[in-house]
Amino acid sequence: MIGSLELYGDMFSELNRLQQSLEQAFRPGGTSNIRAMSRRAFPPVNVGSSADALEVLALAPGIEPSQLQITVDKGVLVIAGERKSDLPQGQDAPAVYAQERFQGSFRRVVSLPEDADPANINANYRDGLLRITVGRRESSRPRQIAVN
Repeated sequence: MIGSLELYGDMFSELNRLQQSLEQAFRPGGTSNIRAMSRRAFPPVNVGSSADALEVLALAPGIEPSQLQITVDKGVLVIAGERKSDLPQGQDAPAVYAQERFQGSFRRVVSLPEDADPANINANYRDGLLRITVGRRESSRPRQIAVN
């Protein structure tokens, strides 16, 4: 009986892995191959949190900070901008046969938790990394209560 349960467990984990692979392959922008990233997946982002803040890191090399627009409204953080082409235009334009670097307009949306403080947001762009820190509301932070 135990052996058959282990067999089913292995079979289900393998089916789950296969399902995730298929979903990733057919989901727009869901591929793990950076060469196949769609416009919806640029810039790639990492989102993390601590007791004090939420941090969004966006890998966006080759963009001028003035080309980035960061907005927050109704619990949604939006990172938008444009990455211009590095290639010469017009008569001097080379014939491109492979283009792996994203260019053009982009927009990424990150849902913020309820305790995010939209009045306490800082953004910093350096060496192609956009770091956005969203503070948490003071009322949502853990605090210690003294017992009398």
